[in-house]
Amino acid sequence: MSDFRVPTLTRRAFLASAAAVSAGAMLPPQSKATAGTPEFRLRPGLGRAQITPEPHGDTAVWCYDGSLPGPEIRVRQGERLRIAVENALDEETTVHWHGVRVPNAMDGVPHLTQAPIAPGETFTYEFDAVDAGTFWYHPHQRSFEQVGRGLYGPLIVEEADPIRVDRDLTWVLSDWRLTKTAEIREDFGNRHDMMHNGRVGNTVTINGRVPDAFPVRKGERIRLRLINAANARIFGLDFGSHEPVVIALDGQPVEPHAPEGGVVVLGPAMRVDVILDMTADAGSRISVTDRFYKGLEYRLVDLAYDDTPLRETAPDWPVVLPPNPLPEPELATAIRHEVTFNGGMMGAMVMQEMGGSMGDMGKDSSGEMGGMMGNMGGMMNMMHSGGIWFINGVAAEGHIMDPMLTLARDKSHVIAMTNATAWHHPIHLHGHSFRVISRDGKPTRHREWQDTVLMSPRERVEIAFVADNPGEWMLHCHILEHQAAGMMGVFGVA
Repeated sequence: MSDFRVPTLTRRAFLASAAAVSAGAMLPPQSKATAGTPEFRLRPGLGRAQITPEPHGDTAVWCYDGSLPGPEIRVRQGERLRIAVENALDEETTVHWHGVRVPNAMDGVPHLTQAPIAPGETFTYEFDAVDAGTFWYHPHQRSFEQVGRGLYGPLIVEEADPIRVDRDLTWVLSDWRLTKTAEIREDFGNRHDMMHNGRVGNTVTINGRVPDAFPVRKGERIRLRLINAANARIFGLDFGSHEPVVIALDGQPVEPHAPEGGVVVLGPAMRVDVILDMTADAGSRISVTDRFYKGLEYRLVDLAYDDTPLRETAPDWPVVLPPNPLPEPELATAIRHEVTFNGGMMGAMVMQEMGGSMGDMGKDSSGEMGGMMGNMGGMMNMMHSGGIWFINGVAAEGHIMDPMLTLARDKSHVIAMTNATAWHHPIHLHGHSFRVISRDGKPTRHREWQDTVLMSPRERVEIAFVADNPGEWMLHCHILEHQAAGMMGVFGVA
């Protein structure tokens, strides 16, 4: 496979081109659409995909509209979307629009924001694309299995006046745990994955296929939208002799900069937009290498240069993206909260190393929560009773929970989050984007807006935002096995 672009569902293509996606994915032309509202239909169901190259056969997957990944939905900022989801699975599902600031009823969290979509039923999501950027969609029902079997797709919201590039491309990164015959291993949700670093697969794909070469031309400028749709794998991409420039994180513009150490890091659910100038010689081949896990580096894909350059030098076009309409938090008057993530294998040891106890957790400056348990033995007892991961000493069960925090609406808030575990956790906040303002007490260089922040073991991260989106929202680890095993909570905005 030489071009990893996924099918694109623009309004024009969706309503006029049967070639864009399968015919069953389109609403009929006589649909009662409001003028100017893009309408789409997604059908999660069973399918087969050629994940691995021949001589392997195709693999049974779950996917949207028979496409892996699901069709790329691409609209302009400010447009209102209407997306009818028809469930062709044999179990309930939902769709969460990851990173999109949607109304609470459109967030796709079963039993919290909506009833799950039963087999054969249809639910219609409708919301405004308030922010330009790179987003994605996936189920929030049994997501550790539904996402792991292939239910995910990109959602791209274009700026009103996009920056100039030669190509605007999306790479949806994921991994799979396959058998020798290229079938998915049926060990979803096993206790070992849940207690350690989640379901890390043995086969890595770009846009649903094991990649080989990606064709480029010298002098070409590419806007590469990277989406990590893996259950648990963290990517650290080294583009060889190229010098990627980060221009957006989790869909939100950031001051253009080189990634730390030249490596683009994406935890599960995170997105990074990079400008990639093709500066190598015509006819050359440069490997993109994943270096996140020490000692387990591997070649992801080769950038294969055509023999004929597009131009001799890279263009000097502006790369700064316009800001999205996010309210700026006022740190001087912000209400502060404390959240501690703990549990998992070696969790008690890490808590002891950090000098904490279960009784210390949940004590924030607003006095909203008291200590949950008195000592390390309490956490071990909870783990033996079924809980593995905890937020402020509580392991979630299902999606119906009392809010662990209640945030005053339209006020600024700072949440100081401590990762008191031996593992990485990409922490995702629903309904809002936040500024990452400090790590281990040191101010961040770019004060980046994100919706999913990757926390290292034993790290303390402060985030700040205005709680302007009313409702009850999820806060959880996006290593999907950690979420399923308890690292999930609810906060209210009222």
